[in-house]
Amino acid sequence: MHETGTDAMELRAEAAKLDESDVLRDKHAEFAGYGLDEVAYLDGNSLGALHRAVPGRLAEVVEHEWGRLRIRSWDESGWWSAPERVGDRVGRLLGAAPGQVVVGDSTSVNVFKAVVAAVRIARSGGLAALDGGSGAGGGPARGGDSDRDEILVDAATFPTDGYIAESAARMTGCVVRPVPAGDIGGAVGARTAAVLVNHVDYRTGRLRDLGGTTAVAHAAGVPVVWDLCHSAGALPVELDAHGVGLAVGCTYKFLNGGPGSPAFLYVRRDLQPRFDSPLPGWNSHADPFAMASGYAPAEGAARGRVGTPDILSMLALDAALDVWDGVSIESVRAKSLALTDFFLRCVAAYVPAGLVESVTPAAHAERGSQVALRCPDAGEVMAELIRRGIVGDYRRPDVLRFGFTPLYTRFADAERAARVLAEVLTGGAAEG
Repeated sequence: MHETGTDAMELRAEAAKLDESDVLRDKHAEFAGYGLDEVAYLDGNSLGALHRAVPGRLAEVVEHEWGRLRIRSWDESGWWSAPERVGDRVGRLLGAAPGQVVVGDSTSVNVFKAVVAAVRIARSGGLAALDGGSGAGGGPARGGDSDRDEILVDAATFPTDGYIAESAARMTGCVVRPVPAGDIGGAVGARTAAVLVNHVDYRTGRLRDLGGTTAVAHAAGVPVVWDLCHSAGALPVELDAHGVGLAVGCTYKFLNGGPGSPAFLYVRRDLQPRFDSPLPGWNSHADPFAMASGYAPAEGAARGRVGTPDILSMLALDAALDVWDGVSIESVRAKSLALTDFFLRCVAAYVPAGLVESVTPAAHAERGSQVALRCPDAGEVMAELIRRGIVGDYRRPDVLRFGFTPLYTRFADAERAARVLAEVLTGGAAEG
């Protein structure tokens, strides 16, 4: 290994000291069990760990609310209002005031709703400029016309976002124009109908300029749809403060909602009357039980609903969100940056130069909550790391991804992961 024995001892001691002073250290115990203490679990950016409140809550939902109350639970157990109630809990972590987030469907479905709605908004008056001078915020409409026929998409977008954007473009008579995320502000023009950007790049962990990109696009009357899958629950997003119009994201990563847990959709309050969903369903009708043949959209965030809510996974997510009670997203961000800094320092100390290359930005303002390392034979390396108890993931062709979930990831996990990575890369013996 690259480090001296003294270096390793010092880094382990530093990790122990950092864990002892961690203001979130007690949160780890809420995820303890189920083998979490037996591995360094650094894949929460793909699937979050199980919170201890979830199994009991699911048992209650299945055995009592479904098993005994049955249909009565739609009213008596609050099932019907769960998408908005849970949405408000998610919204708090996104910097969104109540009444703007609805939980349901998948990220892909919500991307489709949001992109099509964004195009329709752009063509029917455009967005308000951030100074309140036009569009939905009051004053004369600007930029809304049928000449807007381009959907700008982050060129490095998560594949499903690109697929959905292509479908939305076909539906609306647009074309998709891939643009590097950092260049989108300069690419917005008279033909732009909507913009779709990933807040954090899923491969590299690079954090995009949400505020700046939103401001430039909105000044031109163009809605931006932000994909928050890799930032929700990992860092401050501040949707309301930045005047974001539309956003989507999943809840099974840093929000620990469980596999396939429902996604969320954010629609800024003043845009809600103009949110024209391409998927109108009975759950988003103004009077669902009227069973009217004509569609009339509900008021508020509820018009982002489609069909019957997925209650079991919705309420599992609701229970998982209990871990956030009393936690500030700022403290989570501070620990995230400290963890990723420490991990990169341990990698530099343990791994001989030239064996790996970090593709995650060093600057805090450009980093999400993961570290991506490029190395040859990355798939085989990650398989061996997992065999040795370091659980990250691999993205083709050559990227090792390590996600850091501050609620349960410890500095000792970061140190151990870097040390075992060095052993694997240099042919060292596996440790118990």
